[in-house]
Amino acid sequence: MAKTKSRKDTLNLPPAPITPQPITETIEKNYMPYVMTVIVSRAIPEIDGFKPSHRKLLYTMYKMGLLTGARTKSTNIVGATMKLNPHGDAAIYETMVRLTRGNGALLHPFVDSKGNFGKQYSSDMAYAASRYTEAKLDTFCNEIFGGIDKNAVEMTDNYDATMKEPVLLPTAFPNVLVSPNMGIAVGMASKICSFNLGEICDGTVALLENPEITTDDLLDIIKAPDFSGGAGIVYDREKLRRIYETGEGSFTLRARYVYDKAENCIEVLEIPYSTTIELILKKITDMIKEGSLREVIDARNEIDLHGFKLTLDLRRGTDPEKLMAKLFKKTPLQDNFACNFNILVDGTPRTMGIKEILTEWVRFRMGCVSRELTFDMEKKQEKLHLLLGLGEILLDIDKAIRIVRETEKEKDVVPNLMAGFSLDEVQAEYIAEIKLRHLNREYIVERTSEIQSLQREIDELRAILGSEKKLKKYIAKQLKKIKDKYALPRKTRLLYDDIGEYSEEEQVENYSVRLVLTRDGFFKKITHQSLRASAMRGSDEQKLKEGDKVVQEEDAENTDEILFITNKQKIYKSRVCEFEQVKTSSLGEFVPAKLEFEKDEKPIAMKALKKYEEGHNIVYIFACGKGVKIPVTSYETKGNRKKLVAAYSDASPLVTAIYESEPFDILVGTKSGKGAIINTKLLPLKTTRTSIGSTLVALKAGDEVKFALKDFENKYPDTTGLRKTKIPAQLTTLKK
Repeated sequence: MAKTKSRKDTLNLPPAPITPQPITETIEKNYMPYVMTVIVSRAIPEIDGFKPSHRKLLYTMYKMGLLTGARTKSTNIVGATMKLNPHGDAAIYETMVRLTRGNGALLHPFVDSKGNFGKQYSSDMAYAASRYTEAKLDTFCNEIFGGIDKNAVEMTDNYDATMKEPVLLPTAFPNVLVSPNMGIAVGMASKICSFNLGEICDGTVALLENPEITTDDLLDIIKAPDFSGGAGIVYDREKLRRIYETGEGSFTLRARYVYDKAENCIEVLEIPYSTTIELILKKITDMIKEGSLREVIDARNEIDLHGFKLTLDLRRGTDPEKLMAKLFKKTPLQDNFACNFNILVDGTPRTMGIKEILTEWVRFRMGCVSRELTFDMEKKQEKLHLLLGLGEILLDIDKAIRIVRETEKEKDVVPNLMAGFSLDEVQAEYIAEIKLRHLNREYIVERTSEIQSLQREIDELRAILGSEKKLKKYIAKQLKKIKDKYALPRKTRLLYDDIGEYSEEEQVENYSVRLVLTRDGFFKKITHQSLRASAMRGSDEQKLKEGDKVVQEEDAENTDEILFITNKQKIYKSRVCEFEQVKTSSLGEFVPAKLEFEKDEKPIAMKALKKYEEGHNIVYIFACGKGVKIPVTSYETKGNRKKLVAAYSDASPLVTAIYESEPFDILVGTKSGKGAIINTKLLPLKTTRTSIGSTLVALKAGDEVKFALKDFENKYPDTTGLRKTKIPAQLTTLKK
């Protein structure tokens, strides 16, 4: 098919010039503005404790009169907020949900809600649509809006310059540390935990009184974070000191539970703030399915109108404290909260400790209070000025009436009053507007009696504004009032007595078992009691899949670790207790499926270990006639690794692997029907796991090793000429 010519080709136009743009210029002009917008205008909270989305929503509700009025439909609030926040209704409503009393995410909610707003501790409990719910501002919001109408904070244009909105809210307490906040920006993030309002107020007052207060002093006052969901903090003063000093670090939260002896169940009543009931249930359910949590029969969500409850039904004889120690280690019932106190201060993100945050908040609050008091003082000065003018006409009311009556033109009333009583234009205008009925001595005396109190109030305000010490004392007084009015007892308990580390060996019931491995990869764990019972019934033969056979049996204990050596140069680690207990009449568990082997991978040998002892080895015999001993300590790992790759050499197929605690004789047999008995002390010991070792038997062309047996006396009783004292050994014909 012929290629169609473009219009440009037809007109023979030159190609458009390519103007290269350096990557640095692209980042500076295209990427950096986006980055700064996300950091400054979206994800990181400011010193008032709010992100822009929070602030715009709450201010909209304030302007709607919802601080004192009745609740209104959430849809109305969402719609009105769009005048300040040009995002979709879903995003705005989701922001409001988190601030409500019904959701329970905050220690001190800002929104008094009615309806279903979901729950902070559940990801599945969805909140109702905005058309079904109602909301208004909580009375607590009086402390975040006080002074906003008195020029306490700067106002700025909204996105389309049709109305004004506050740059910050004049919070009368350090809300930045009372309300939890989390945000992910570009290249940075913020995660602030909540603290108890009473403790924060006390700590701020202490800082106002003594700017040199130490971190240890603050730790004594602000004891630890406090969360709306309760639970408990595993108290570690050093970890908390690091957080208080740097704004970074983590602490451990632990669920609160009670044990119901009558019902033999554990009721979890509070969980860490950083997790949800769904995550906990999923982990517990998975553990029950895989057999690692046999102590629990059932786990269920019993959240109702009375609050949170997660119930665990226990198996008879289970120790609830040991079980909870296990669950704290293996499930989100114990979780870490990582702190990153990254806050915007004057448009710049800063990671700060508690004292530094409180210091910045005090600086911010002093600015708000100064602006508010200045506004009040100016209003009082204006009123005083008018009353002083009113006082002037008290000396001769008849003269004031006569001036007004005798003035021919309205526009001359004010100038004539100014001339007659030595008033300025503002005072004269005020007097001219007084109703005729008020031009009497009683009214004027009553009004002018306020002059002295106004002068006293103005002097007090001027004194506060002129003294940093008095300004701080004024703020401290406000904080004490807020504490008395709104502070609640701590919800998150401090746990000083740790329950200790969970030990798998302590929790798993230990008993002797017989381990059986078949050629096809089936594994059985049989108790000796079950073996004796089978023998008494005359049915002690192992049930096997057709064509399968037992390749290894050994005794072990239920708490032992077990190694499975496969044909793919790998060793898989597990624990005996993680396998189901079966009878001889069962096929057992299929190891490749349970341990997730690769395709065509199967176990060749197994070994149960209590510990990795020095001097103990694994003997590997290869089809090429070579053999080697690898110390068992080479396979010891510190973590919970389940699979070790390159466990042995891949230069030749592995015939067998046998554990050696002390030297033993091994019969090596070949495809040609010959063999040799070699003591393992002749095999070389190599610390490199992939070493193939030395030649054990001299093979002719086309021959190879088919088997290697440790216990060979029953199968090959005649060992004449088979025992060799050096390697490589010469082969001798095998006789059964």
